[in-house]
Amino acid sequence: MIRRPAVAGRFYPSGAQELSEQVERFSREPGTTQKRIARACVVPHAGYMYSGHVAGAVYGSIEIPSRCVLIGPRHFPRGESMAILTEGGFETPFGTAAIDAPLAQAIAHACPKLRDDAVAHEREHSLEVQLPFLQRLAPPDFRFVPVVLATDRYGALEELGQAIAAVVAERDERILLIASSDMNHYEDDATTRVKDELAIARVLALDPQGLYDTVRANSISMCGYAATVATLVAARALGAQNGELIRYATSGEVSGDFEQVVGYAGMVIR
Repeated sequence: MIRRPAVAGRFYPSGAQELSEQVERFSREPGTTQKRIARACVVPHAGYMYSGHVAGAVYGSIEIPSRCVLIGPRHFPRGESMAILTEGGFETPFGTAAIDAPLAQAIAHACPKLRDDAVAHEREHSLEVQLPFLQRLAPPDFRFVPVVLATDRYGALEELGQAIAAVVAERDERILLIASSDMNHYEDDATTRVKDELAIARVLALDPQGLYDTVRANSISMCGYAATVATLVAARALGAQNGELIRYATSGEVSGDFEQVVGYAGMVIR
C-alpha cells in the first residue's frame, strides 16, 4: 500500500522546491559542531511554520541512519489503537518513503498487540511531517517503520518498547527511534512552559514511568506522551545513558497569541 499525503499543502509545502528550501533552512546546523550519534529523539509534529525549526534543530544535530522507527499518536478515532504498517510506503512531495518490510514485520511479530492497519495511518499527520526531513537528511536508501498509538495503558507501552528494543538489538545496522509529540496544548504561555518543563525533565532523565505519571498527574496535554514512553523504554533497554534538550518553543512565538499556545520540544537521547 502507498499512503497518499494527508497534510501536504497545509502542515508543510506541497511543492518539492519550497519544501526542500524549508527543510534546509530549519535543519541547517551552525558552525562545525560534530553531529551527535543518537539512539532516539523526540520531535514535534505541528505545521512547519510553528514547529519546523524545533524538529529541524534536532534532525540537523544528529547523524541520521538509513533505518528509523517512527512512533506517534493517532489523533483521529479510527483504526486500531496500536497500529503498524509492514509494507508499502508514504508519499511526500519528495517521492515515496519506503517502509522497511522485514524490520516492520519483525517488530509486529515481537509485539502481538500491534495490528497491521492502514485506516489508523490514513489521516494521521504525526509521522507524515517527519518524513521530508528524513528523506532529505538520511542516506539515499532510507527506510522506516511507522507506528501510531491511541492507547495510554503503561503495560502496553512498555511491551511495545521492549519488543522494539529486542528487534533493534539483533540488527547489525544502526536504527534511530523517533517519538513524534507536541507538548502541552491550549493554555497560556507561562502555564505551558511550567508544565512542559516537568515533562521534559522526565524525558531527559530517561524515565518512562516518571513521564507517564507526571503527564497524568499534572494534566499535561502532551499528545505523543505514549509514543515517547514507548521510545524511552526501548532506548533504555538499548543502553541509552542521557538526554539533551536541543530546542524548545511555543506557538505564541510565531502567532503572537500567548493566551492559547502549544509547546514544542526537540530532544536527543544517546
